[in-house]
Amino acid sequence: MIIEQDGTQVSGGPASGALIKDTDTASFIADVVEESKTVPVIVVFRSPQSEACNQLIVTLEKLVALGGGIVKMVKVIVEENQQLATQLQVQSVPTVFGFKHGQPIDAFAGAQPESQIKAFIKRLTGDAKAPIEEALEQAKALLDDGDPDQASALYAQILGQDQACGPAIAGLIRCYLASGEFEHAKALIEGLEQATLSDPDIQAAITALELAEASGAAGDGEEFRAKLAIDENDHQARFDLALNLYGTGNAEAALEELLEIVRRERTWNDDEARKQMLKIFEALGPADPVTAAARRALSTVLFS
Repeated sequence: MIIEQDGTQVSGGPASGALIKDTDTASFIADVVEESKTVPVIVVFRSPQSEACNQLIVTLEKLVALGGGIVKMVKVIVEENQQLATQLQVQSVPTVFGFKHGQPIDAFAGAQPESQIKAFIKRLTGDAKAPIEEALEQAKALLDDGDPDQASALYAQILGQDQACGPAIAGLIRCYLASGEFEHAKALIEGLEQATLSDPDIQAAITALELAEASGAAGDGEEFRAKLAIDENDHQARFDLALNLYGTGNAEAALEELLEIVRRERTWNDDEARKQMLKIFEALGPADPVTAAARRALSTVLFS
């Protein structure tokens, strides 16, 4: 899947049949060793009677197909290729090897969660980006540039390819937030399975929704500034001002106000200011420079 900046899908990637095949001892050099000099190859030693093998292969085939050509996969039936299995010291099934530049560079045995399989593929492919990864970057750029409608259309296309793509689901939630469609965001979240809800990107988007709702109920910023002008230790007014600032898109200023509460009275309202800072950190993401700077400032206050 190749998607233009405007979200239009213009061409498909390689068919899964070109990326996934069966091989044997006679074809192994050509299908794996030589092929891996051009593109990484995942080799799965399997037994057709093994349910663990069959489940793993379903996940691998899905991820290889989503890779759009950055990695290939071959399957080897152990019972029919005992000499090859012995040469590679296969002791149980499933056993998976990652070949690159003609050599096995990584391996694992037994069932693995999808997150670990993704990490395995990432180690093989390095900086190569799958079409879905590129589309996710395009969608995020659209959202960051203030175009949630186009971003949501692109996220929807991604989810058409991978219904459980955490970053795409999280991105769609954030698109609804940017458009003020909180009820649509809630409906999307309510329809997710528990396993999907545990995705860190989705958790961060849910936190962003909670913060947005709290900010919307916070009230008038000028009112809170007036209260602080009378009493600079009115922590509730400062807290409400922080929520208001976050809701108007000024997360950095919101964090500064919350930090000021921590600085003046660390344990105010059961440590509420620090907890709110942590929520904003999660919503912004650890890579955001505002998060990094505020974390350093908070550590300085807490440990000074």
